[in-house]
Amino acid sequence: QVQLVESGGGLVQPGGSLRLSCAASRNIFSIYTMGWYRQAPGKPRELVATITTGGSTNYADSVKGRFTISRDNAKNTVYLQMNSLKPEDTAVYYCNADRWDSRLWGQGTQVTVSS
Repeated sequence: QVQLVESGGGLVQPGGSLRLSCAASRNIFSIYTMGWYRQAPGKPRELVATITTGGSTNYADSVKGRFTISRDNAKNTVYLQMNSLKPEDTAVYYCNADRWDSRLWGQGTQVTVSS
């Protein structure tokens, strides 16, 4: 069973930056679309960004131009660079691996944007 472990969350002021990391226990990037989702209190989990096996990326409108998803195949790690953070970005961020017959989740990492 593949494990996904997120890190990099924390408290940041509005306008600041954070980089989240998601380490997979083995290389799955050639067979899974990788993504980041987030869930704020009282709200459903929502898509933030994805990167396909071919390297194509997709972003939620709310984060376009501010967030960047990338991956390092040699390190089995996916990143989410978050810039110009806003209070409404506060949520638990989850790493996701998705394909037609399987969906995997990490445990989540808290991001809090507050002054």
